[in-house]
Amino acid sequence: MDAEQTASQVQVVRYRAAGGVIVHPSGRVLVLERPSRREVRLPKGHIDPGETPLQTALREIAEEAGFQNLKILADLGIQDVKFTYQNRPYERQEHYFLFLREGGLVPERPPESQFQPLWLPWEEAEQKLTYAPEREWVRRAHRAWQAQQAA
Repeated sequence: MDAEQTASQVQVVRYRAAGGVIVHPSGRVLVLERPSRREVRLPKGHIDPGETPLQTALREIAEEAGFQNLKILADLGIQDVKFTYQNRPYERQEHYFLFLREGGLVPERPPESQFQPLWLPWEEAEQKLTYAPEREWVRRAHRAWQAQQAA
């Protein structure tokens, strides 16, 4: 069997995920630095059976970043992301929300040990994110934030 035939037989892994862009009234945005992988990410994760995307986003933010006192400001929509991980194709449907952090910049509980929460200005947050789809989420969130501030 040649490489092309083998690749065509690899099953695509499909799943749904949800996450959030969190903004503080100061105009700073939460990102998660993951030093072990040299990544900067937004909080998100798999949608569990029986869970809504909003429930998932809130759970993942609390688990990964430790923040729980959040107010939803906007549903940012859905985008499909395709990527390869360990020579396996993945297709992920992502659903993101814009949240306002009501309270300080210190989380209510410790974040997951693999993540270091950072509060950055919008443009710096967008630039530091490792993956293009997450930079797009920050752009969408920034537009929604600006629209709310102008209203």
